[in-house]
Amino acid sequence: RYGSRERAAVVTLAMEAGPPPPLEPIPLPTFAEEGFAEKFMRKTRENPLVPLGCLSTVGVLAYGLLSFRKGNTRRSQLMMRARVVAQGFTFAALLGGMVATAIKSRQ
Repeated sequence: RYGSRERAAVVTLAMEAGPPPPLEPIPLPTFAEEGFAEKFMRKTRENPLVPLGCLSTVGVLAYGLLSFRKGNTRRSQLMMRARVVAQGFTFAALLGGMVATAIKSRQ
């Protein structure tokens, strides 16, 4: 335990060191007045496999739900498994795009 004299010495030393230096964050890149459509097209050009994977996932899911509603359980199960594969493809495309972007930014 510190006594009152020792505690005062610690506080005095900390005050003599001065305030910590200000942290200056790295500025993020900005895009001038970019709307939703422009951003979507830019992101699609950067990584075209992600929207393709999303569309395939939604298509397989819709077909699987339609098959389930019609009572075709065998096809419905097959489509739900295909949906998992399509989601895996989408995730891999997203991850690959992130890795490619990180590698490109380092160069």
